Amino acid sequence: MSTYRFYPMTKEMAARITSWKYEEPYSLYNMDENEDGISELMNGDYYYVADWQDRLVGFLCSGDSARVPGGYAANLYNNGALDIGFGLRPDLTGRGKGQNFLTQSISFLQRQFKTQNFQLVVAEFNERAVKVYERTGFVKGSSFKSKVNEREVGFQAMNYSVQGGSVG
Repeated sequence: MSTYRFYPMTKEMAARITSWKYEEPYSLYNMDENEDGISELMNGDYYYVADWQDRLVGFLCSGDSARVPGGYAANLYNNGALDIGFGLRPDLTGRGKGQNFLTQSISFLQRQFKTQNFQLVVAEFNERAVKVYERTGFVKGSSFKSKVNEREVGFQAMNYSVQGGSVG
């Protein structure tokens, strides 16, 4: 099991992350590989995640940056939970690394933000991620639609409350 380290986003890491390309149907998670994409990752809501050898493995975000626009109309973002989002490097997805990455990320966010309640939003078709979230203890909440690249995509909100003060 890998141990991960969490760092405030840097411009160099933001540039590397925006260049990641996910295969279909996960391409909706691809970012804009330009200054706007880098600026988004540099807004203070993002952290990059490295393994014990300091290799970039993923990122996480919180607050407004973790929110999907359609969730506002669904009245999703007023429950007091910290909104969170994650990204694992494309070549690491589907290899059984997600739950460890998620558990350590939640522990980091819990310490960083002194909160026990988390909420994330995942594309409904992303069954692989939904299974990881459920195994970690997230529970499905509201579902809604939001436009992504000019098409309507179904999303699922999922909630997690830390029991006993620690995740991992």
